[in-house]
Amino acid sequence: MDTKAKEKSISSIKVKGKIISNAKVKEKNSSVVKSRQIDPKKQGDITKEIILEGLCCANCAAKIERESANIAGVQAASINFILKKLILEIEDKNRLKEIIEEVKKIVKRIEPDVKVIIEGHHKKDGSENHAHVLVNEDHHEHHHAHEHGELDKDDFVKLALGIVAFGIVTVLKFTPGVEFVLYLVSYLLIGGDVLLKAIKNIGKGQIFDENFLMCIATVGAFSIKQFPEAVAVMLFYQIGEFFQDLAVDRSRKSIADLMNIRPDFANIKAGQSIKKVSPEEVKVGDFIIVKPGEKIPLDGKVTDGKSVLDTSALTGEAAPREVSAGHPVLSGFINKNGLLTIKVTKEFGESTVAKILDLVENASSKKAPTENFITRFARYYTPVVVILSAALAFLPPIFISGATFSEWLYRALVFLVVSCPCALVVSIPLGFFGGIGGASKNGVLVKGGNYLEALNNVEVVVFDKTGTLTKAVFKVTEINPKENITKAELLEYAAFAESYSNHPIATSIITAYGKSINKNEVEGYNEISGQGLKIRVRGKEVLAGNTKLMIDSNIPYEDVESTGTIVHVAVNKKYLGYIVISDEIKEDSAKTIQALKSIGVKKTIMLTGDNKTVGDNVAKQLGLDEVYSELLPHQKVEKLEEIDQKKSRSGKLIFVGDGINDAPVLARADIGIAMGGIGSDAAIEAADVVIMTDEPSKVAAAIKIAKRTKSIVWQNIVFALGVKAVILVLGALGVATMWEAVFGDVGVALIAVLNAMRAMKTER
Repeated sequence: MDTKAKEKSISSIKVKGKIISNAKVKEKNSSVVKSRQIDPKKQGDITKEIILEGLCCANCAAKIERESANIAGVQAASINFILKKLILEIEDKNRLKEIIEEVKKIVKRIEPDVKVIIEGHHKKDGSENHAHVLVNEDHHEHHHAHEHGELDKDDFVKLALGIVAFGIVTVLKFTPGVEFVLYLVSYLLIGGDVLLKAIKNIGKGQIFDENFLMCIATVGAFSIKQFPEAVAVMLFYQIGEFFQDLAVDRSRKSIADLMNIRPDFANIKAGQSIKKVSPEEVKVGDFIIVKPGEKIPLDGKVTDGKSVLDTSALTGEAAPREVSAGHPVLSGFINKNGLLTIKVTKEFGESTVAKILDLVENASSKKAPTENFITRFARYYTPVVVILSAALAFLPPIFISGATFSEWLYRALVFLVVSCPCALVVSIPLGFFGGIGGASKNGVLVKGGNYLEALNNVEVVVFDKTGTLTKAVFKVTEINPKENITKAELLEYAAFAESYSNHPIATSIITAYGKSINKNEVEGYNEISGQGLKIRVRGKEVLAGNTKLMIDSNIPYEDVESTGTIVHVAVNKKYLGYIVISDEIKEDSAKTIQALKSIGVKKTIMLTGDNKTVGDNVAKQLGLDEVYSELLPHQKVEKLEEIDQKKSRSGKLIFVGDGINDAPVLARADIGIAMGGIGSDAAIEAADVVIMTDEPSKVAAAIKIAKRTKSIVWQNIVFALGVKAVILVLGALGVATMWEAVFGDVGVALIAVLNAMRAMKTER
């Protein structure tokens, strides 16, 4: 019998929050899990999620993250700029209040216009406090031109007056004194808030930010009497920032819309009336009504009605699903035409849609190595450029004959304008988050940017057989009795043996038996891991399982070869015959193997507890490179270890299983992918990637999405750094002006953000 039915009895330990066998388990590849990432439900004593409402500067966000991570008692800190969320992993829960106060001070010092809102924390026991506490009561009501991608009335009036003053002084001729005053007035109207913020930040020791750079550059331009250019640079900086933040906000909204599966309400049935309530108010056992066109708000079972459901929001599949009384349904599905009455089986916090939303939102806390590199790079890049610009301003006039200070100062100012790393700091995380969002829309849930990036380097894909490459829809196809026993009697003994098992093979035997089983007659039920079952029924000892069970029990048996799974049956140590159970290969399994090979996967392998004949037959039909059969649970882990040793050091190994019975190998693989995760809590918890349907072809789709996302991210890196490098060189040579420098800052950032959003539009 397939060993998947027998894994419950294995002694276990925990690795990475997952239950795995006591076999040797090696830590995953360092590029995937070694970095100090946050998993809000698996680490530390307490996790705090802090909403930073109004956060609009990616550079400031990185500073908040860095300083928060250095607070005593904080194990790790990760900021999600897209969702404006800071996640803290707190080691010392007794310092919770002090840590929150420290965060408040950090945010107030770096971004005084941001509201700090504390979300509910997760505890080790899985409980959660959903209270929202506003801790920054002394929030300033100041708004600047590029917050939230919109202008308030006062900012708009100031900017408009500044543009008018600038236009007048540019078109008309005035005396030098009047001209200076008009330029100064227009400059202060357009960039006064930037200047004020830079001064405040300098007082706090925050020097190398975009406000400081723009002010030094434009004030420097004033000092060498480049008045029109100083005002124009500030004007186009403000306009560029507005459009950049507008693009980021639109991107945030697009990603939110992409995962807009959260139901707004539930129609709860109260006697003869129907009451509209929040999904959080509905309890298990309540009855809800779902009308045509509405989302199903909670997981449950249909008790009345018949309809067609749109499941695409969860599965990425357009094919409708018919349901009627008795069918289970999941939150997030859309009711298309009929009126349904549903009995709720899970509270909203435990529902499928809540788990998916939580998974996708927290995916950004597990940053890809590229994201971490860009964060470190940006930290040093700006100071280096500022130092170079200072050298460019002061050294040439000293060492080059005929060089003027004003000329080289202007070139240095070009350096300053172009040095802001916002294009990278904003667009790179946005690209990964867009890729994760796009994958989610296609029914592939990736638990972090680190796993999405790791999918680019897959060399080996290892599959489980039952339920992954095959349908796990078993049918009894042969009953072969021996020793003067009828088929019905042989099937009856097997059915009693399997009566307590929920494995598909057991289900198929019980279905074929077709009669009710009095479980009170079953005594001494014992699962023998990787072999089968032993029970006593009506005073007789019954064994049902694979050849290993017969061998270990010293029972002579008939050794047969079949393309199905063989269940041998013995009573009182006497062999009575065998039952053949067949499984069907999924329609797209062969296509999956071909697709993986076409995108560069070097080897495809199958591990199964089934017999060698069945394993070899399936592998031959699908075109797999290798197959290992008759494996016990711990042997699967050991075999995976062997396979891992043969791949290259930088290559990644994927294991694809059902997420329930394959926890040991899912944990050991570089990337564990759970198949058919829809509605399965265990699958969503166990793996690094969850495929919400039963289609193995989505493994190839996930790799394609990862490759496309990486391509877009590196396009942005090369484009941003390339343009900046060209402008820096041209600026040093005196060819580029501040106009080009402004494009190198806000223009490049805007283009990079728009390009990053293409990651959401991934093909299946």
